[in-house]
Amino acid sequence: MPMTRKPHAAPSGIVAHTATSLSRAIHAREVSCVEVLQAYLAQIDRLNPVVNALVALVERDALHRLALERDAQLARGQSLGPLHGMVQAPKDIMPAAGMVTSCGSPIFAGQVSPADAVVYERMRASGALFIGRSNSPEFGLGGHTYNPVYGTTRNAFDPSRSAGGSSGGAAVAVALHMLPVADGSDMMGSLRTPAAFNNVYGLRTSFGLVPHGPTQEVFFQQFSVTGPMARNIPDLALLLSVQAGFDARLPLTRRHEDLAAFGQPLERDFNGTRIGWLGDLGGHLPTAPGLLATCEQALTHLRTLGCAVDSVLPAFDMEQLWRAWIDLRSFSLAGAHAALYRDSATRALLKPEMVWEIERGMRLAALQVYDAACVRSAWYQALRGLFETFDFLVLPAAQSFPFDASLDWPHAIGGRAMDSYHRWMQVVVPATMAGLPALSVPAGFGSGADAGLPAGLQIIGPAQADAALLQIGHAYDQASGHARVPSPLLARSD
Repeated sequence: MPMTRKPHAAPSGIVAHTATSLSRAIHAREVSCVEVLQAYLAQIDRLNPVVNALVALVERDALHRLALERDAQLARGQSLGPLHGMVQAPKDIMPAAGMVTSCGSPIFAGQVSPADAVVYERMRASGALFIGRSNSPEFGLGGHTYNPVYGTTRNAFDPSRSAGGSSGGAAVAVALHMLPVADGSDMMGSLRTPAAFNNVYGLRTSFGLVPHGPTQEVFFQQFSVTGPMARNIPDLALLLSVQAGFDARLPLTRRHEDLAAFGQPLERDFNGTRIGWLGDLGGHLPTAPGLLATCEQALTHLRTLGCAVDSVLPAFDMEQLWRAWIDLRSFSLAGAHAALYRDSATRALLKPEMVWEIERGMRLAALQVYDAACVRSAWYQALRGLFETFDFLVLPAAQSFPFDASLDWPHAIGGRAMDSYHRWMQVVVPATMAGLPALSVPAGFGSGADAGLPAGLQIIGPAQADAALLQIGHAYDQASGHARVPSPLLARSD
């Protein structure tokens, strides 16, 4: 059963700061970087053993020396950027220099990366202190954060439940104030599902807004993106401002001059804004009992802002979209990991879901991949047509409330059997396949057997409308207050 929420569970002291207020306090030298480090390490010591969100933690003397260096820089009038002196834990999927990057796989357990992914270069250059890694499923597959290297990450509101994935460790760490903000990545909801499951915000960015890599292949891979997670939208924007922008190693990323909108205020009048409610896509998506009701109740906050919310159903074969998606996904995963499959020693260490993806991908003919890309293109055009009527499209961020953490994945939802390990996450495919930005926002909490468990909405914007998503997300946050409901774990006694 979900934990009973205790009163006055909100954190206090340094870790109670928002990321934006903490950055201001550090730069005003109201708190030292050493004090910030000590406060977050104390929070990690208190709560991380319960949830296992942060792994491969860095030796503390080295961290202390780095915090002292950050304080000395400020004393000289030198700031590295918005993240100066703020603790971060890069997701254990992409490389971080001098840190273990296991990808949750025994194949790479203990492997130390020689260089940073671009986004970690930028976070480090902005002054962040990397204290460890956030936990992820093996190779980021499955939407539920567990792996044979570090184990299972548990939900911030009920440790018996899933944290979602693949950015599950990041979401839990943010929800429990073990990190002020966190990076994540999203191919099939990996920012959106854990944000929904842990009552925080997660932004699947437009492809090319934030560099994702560098990787071996830089032209075809257009599904996995990097983005921010936070407890509020100004904090989300703060981290995104560090992450975003062109990098010559990734030719499809966007130039800095295209990003001027991120300097605009978050406050905006949404009176008359047109919202299209996609719901469960006309019954196509199975949902857990009570989930749609929770999400529909959350739509009232958009109406409070003056938005007009109307139901809409895209004129598209959603099963055809799903088949195209799993072909393109298997094509991408097989291309990236086939070498591990061809080696019998490493194949034996791959999770069954990865073997399934690689074998599917290896069977695909070139024209099947092309046909799937054509379906994807037609879907984008269908949504482009909807955006001629609506300013934003909204649907649930997940099809279930957080489920039993001992499961590998939900094998049935709403009485309907799932025919693959990822069918239960089909609700995140529409935004991914269209290459559109999608913001996961807290929608409230379940009732009955799911009482106290978080749910989320996805707000999908038109192509490259990330800044507009931040603005409507901020207005929604001010109207709803859902994200300010603290986890009962925050009241846990030592």
